[in-house]
Amino acid sequence: MKRGMSHMFQKLEEVEKRYEELNKLISDPEVISNQSEWQKLMKEHGGMQDIVEKYREYKKVKNSLEEAKEMLNDPELKELAGLELEEAKEKLPKIEEELKILLIPKDPNDDNNVICEIRSGAGGEEAALFAGTLFRMYSMYAERKNWKIDIVNENATELGGYKEISFVITGKGAYSRFKFESGVHRVQRVPDTESSGRIHTSTATVAVLPEVEEVEIELNPADIKMEVFRASGAGGQHINKTSSAVRLIHEPSGIVVECQTQRSQVQNREYAMKMLRSRLYEIEKQKQDSEVANARKSQVGSGDRSEKIRTYNYPQGRITDHRIGMSIFQFENFLNGDIDELIENLIATDRAEKLKGNED
Repeated sequence: MKRGMSHMFQKLEEVEKRYEELNKLISDPEVISNQSEWQKLMKEHGGMQDIVEKYREYKKVKNSLEEAKEMLNDPELKELAGLELEEAKEKLPKIEEELKILLIPKDPNDDNNVICEIRSGAGGEEAALFAGTLFRMYSMYAERKNWKIDIVNENATELGGYKEISFVITGKGAYSRFKFESGVHRVQRVPDTESSGRIHTSTATVAVLPEVEEVEIELNPADIKMEVFRASGAGGQHINKTSSAVRLIHEPSGIVVECQTQRSQVQNREYAMKMLRSRLYEIEKQKQDSEVANARKSQVGSGDRSEKIRTYNYPQGRITDHRIGMSIFQFENFLNGDIDELIENLIATDRAEKLKGNED
């Protein structure tokens, strides 16, 4: 057996052993009484189930193959054994490939909801209008997936764009699809205000954070300063006579989050806390990622907000993702939320790189 395959099966044995341990732990009344610990173990158990089931299927087919080999010596069973042997030989390589893919480390946040922030970059009002275009695109994509969108904070411009807009997307698997959107998006088009027909280049920055549970990020209330203020609309005019908008300042990190779109101060505070937890989680995760020696630089990037990931060229009706060199010419459809084809290609590239990393 090749060294790589031997390492893979050793890993599978360890996963199965841990799965059996978890089976006992999640049924232990003492563990169940500690809800945060039990939830953590249940998540780990759920993440292993598909691998263990596929590995057990592999072992079953492997046994059938060995039994069929022995039966070949029996003249009466030789024909049946030959058929079973061929079937098992055909199945095994397919299951091995499936196991390789299942062993790729799964992002623990893939099933989480998403907190997304879009900020206009270089290009003034044109950049703000592009930020609005991106928000509309993501809203329409979420609608196609039957996911819910809640705007948390917005700083709208009078022409209908956004200096910045933050929103929560609620739906199973939202983070697994949206995480590749982090980075700088560039637009090339002729603005309505440009009389000479000259093409302008503007940018907007997208940040995608997974919504995290309280058990994952513990916040000390003493570290958080809360301010309340009146929500305001486009151009700065007040749209709320009561101070229901909430600003949270996390003093140890200096992070400031605001929420002003919900009806009550309580709701605004709840959403602001979600954003704060996600921001702190992102900082912690980046710290851990940089500490772990990473032999490869991912082609699809690490979600770095300063990285230019995509260009939307209006005159050519072309959208190009620079990480994978893919261009899409279904321009209107894409801006109307039909972005799955590109996302599938980004996921496939990421998976192929991780698979190669596992084999090296």
